[in-house]
Amino acid sequence: MQTMSKPQRFCGRDFDADEVGMIREIVTTCGGISRRELAHTVCELLEWKRPGGGLKARECLDLLELLEAKGFLRLPGKRHTGYNGPQKRIAAVLPEEPHSTLVGSVEQFAPLAVEQVETREQRDLFRDLLSRYHYLGYAMPFGARLQYLVFASRPRREVLGCVQFSSPAWRMKARDQWIGWDDARRAAGLQQIVNNSRLLVLAQIHNLASAMLARTLRRLPADWQRQYGITPLLVETLVDRKRFHGGCYRAANWIELGETSGRGRMDRANERHGAAVKTILVYPLVKNAARRLRDGS
Repeated sequence: MQTMSKPQRFCGRDFDADEVGMIREIVTTCGGISRRELAHTVCELLEWKRPGGGLKARECLDLLELLEAKGFLRLPGKRHTGYNGPQKRIAAVLPEEPHSTLVGSVEQFAPLAVEQVETREQRDLFRDLLSRYHYLGYAMPFGARLQYLVFASRPRREVLGCVQFSSPAWRMKARDQWIGWDDARRAAGLQQIVNNSRLLVLAQIHNLASAMLARTLRRLPADWQRQYGITPLLVETLVDRKRFHGGCYRAANWIELGETSGRGRMDRANERHGAAVKTILVYPLVKNAARRLRDGS
């Protein structure tokens, strides 16, 4: 196995050689338990927790798999739970099979009802809709997440869309320059940014996308604070410029900052530069969001 010569930075935390050695010892000695159980064990021993006190088990599982990919340790095999395909799900939908036939103006179906995804039934519906109707399909979000289903209230209750918020991008040049923070402040304040990682509109209703964004953003700060113990100051999103203009974001007063390098979150070796360039837009949830992120106030 490889030995570590410098700290490993992951999700805003540096793991030194002693900590990686402890993680390797835990993985080696705790035979017979699942990867998820290993992640909880590592979090408890390293006291890797969210501000609200919950363990960062989801992030820790990603860290364990990264350390395995780099040759620092060997994880137990993944346990199958009935689904043997890839984690990312995309189901084919025929053009003649739209999800909703509702058309008109958003006022005709108001007020929109927003439900946070919490039950198994809600999770199944959210996952199924994204896998069928979103061009990126459904994949388990990286790090923290909140998911919402949006419903019409009239003339009948019907799901109109899905909105997902998740952990922010670790580095984005245009965003970081707009904020004006250094690496230390970015590491300390990054979790006060939330990424709008999915927006799915299921009906051809005028202004529906902007209305969905407005309603979910109104709930987001309190829901995120309750779930993770952090009050977000800024929301970011990435729009595939080859597919979309991002009109619903612009109409809702989101600020365009520039473009990504096109590498993607996990391209640490810079092998995909320019492969998938996206437009970066942000929405401040509070006044002076950039200054507060930069200064830590």
